Amino acid sequence: MIVEEGARSGAEAARRLARTGRAEMLPGLSDAEFDRIEEEFGFAFSDDHRAFLAAGLPVGRPDPHGRPSSWPNWRGPDRDDLRWRLERPVDGVLFDVDHNSFWRSEWGPRPATPAEAVTAARAELATVPQMVPVYAHRYLPAGRGTHGHPVLSIQQTDVIYYGADLPDYVDREFNAAAAPRGWGDEDGKEPEATVPFWREF
Repeated sequence: MIVEEGARSGAEAARRLARTGRAEMLPGLSDAEFDRIEEEFGFAFSDDHRAFLAAGLPVGRPDPHGRPSSWPNWRGPDRDDLRWRLERPVDGVLFDVDHNSFWRSEWGPRPATPAEAVTAARAELATVPQMVPVYAHRYLPAGRGTHGHPVLSIQQTDVIYYGADLPDYVDREFNAAAAPRGWGDEDGKEPEATVPFWREF
């Protein structure tokens, strides 16, 4: 049942994106391609993210300054770019440890020097859930058998909601006219982040 719900949600998100015309949609990833990607990078897509990419692979051209498209091209040759995108959330936290005195009390006393603090934080962050890029710095948590997570915008330790789930995110990012004005239900409640560590921001 969870897989079916995730598949429906991801396919709906892909349909909404295709209707906007805001991304070039290539044929979706095959099961063999998903297997290769997940083995290469050591994570599993959530069910809705997988269904989204199976329905169509959104891509874009590099911008005029030569920066890559905001869409991760899971089929493309630039594996370093994909690796960078996958590492970016943790690297952003480490940047704030090094440059902005960020430290979690759960990590114990902060080491004396920034370099020691970064080393200690890196060891702690090795156990946090993997975040997988959807678009630019918008992320969903990895995890087969899961779906319906809010899409998070992660910039260092500045983490905010960008969609209650994947279809809602597509509307909010690419089709403002279709996006709801508030969050959640009629009471205006915000979505609840479900992924450990990242939800604490």
